[in-house]
Amino acid sequence: MLSQHPIECPNALLDNAAQYSPARTAIVNATSLIAMESAFLAAKFRLIEPVLVGDRRVITTLAAELDWDLAHTEIHNAEDEETAAKLSVNLARTGQVSAIMKGQIHTDTFMRAIVNRDTGLRTGRRLSHAFHMSVPGSDRVMTITDAAINIAPDLETKKAIIHNSVDMMHALGTKTPKVAVLSATEEENPQIPSSVEAAELTRWAAEEVSEANVFGPMALDNAISPEAAKIKNIQNPVAGQADILVVPNIETGNAMFKQLVYCDSACAAGIVLGASVPIVLTSRADPPAARLASMAIATIVAHSV
Repeated sequence: MLSQHPIECPNALLDNAAQYSPARTAIVNATSLIAMESAFLAAKFRLIEPVLVGDRRVITTLAAELDWDLAHTEIHNAEDEETAAKLSVNLARTGQVSAIMKGQIHTDTFMRAIVNRDTGLRTGRRLSHAFHMSVPGSDRVMTITDAAINIAPDLETKKAIIHNSVDMMHALGTKTPKVAVLSATEEENPQIPSSVEAAELTRWAAEEVSEANVFGPMALDNAISPEAAKIKNIQNPVAGQADILVVPNIETGNAMFKQLVYCDSACAAGIVLGASVPIVLTSRADPPAARLASMAIATIVAHSV
């Protein structure tokens, strides 16, 4: 960490989630200390009602280490991670849980159960990932999308990414989110494909995306800095005030969110959108504050569906 400031879960996010009842959340293969700590912490803050899925013996052993009394906690035994994934997805399909959180399970196994055409959690919309970013000492919040699932999204995928992130911001209370479609320039340039797509998305959104302002192409500085946008004389409500940053590819998004985390101690709350329930895609490297914030967002989104 280049920044020495501790990462903090934003109180505004916890206060927002507190207005809802805890979301019943399946912890998929809850057989690691990190997964159990995450569930325990979120339950303590009344963000979720955990439903633990995995090897019962391992789960009870880990709970004892955490001094967590599981007498009133639902546990579904699953001998391996593939079984845990399928069981958890079925709980969501049948309405027994309203959110899912990744535990000790390989991401490909986890996602394969979710996207299965016959038994998964598909809707008519493509899945995408969003990072809700907050920096200590700043009231400014931004969403970076997509930095985890869609590697090189084409035009149609970017449309789904925009729809998903706008819906999330609506759930979080932003009535008219400002969406910046990022590129390396503010001009449509055939030599920079992302700028051409950004311009196309701007025209498309004017007709197809309600209750949001979508504008691009925009370079990062002009999307987030009012001063930079003023110097460039960019006349658009999104300029310098973006709530959502739609990145051209996964490399851009991945570098951007990690720079904010490791250089500015940002809290990165990650969630998968576009499925029938919100999905928390945690990483072993995530600090407790980020995992807590991710589950707060999942709870808010779950109650908006």
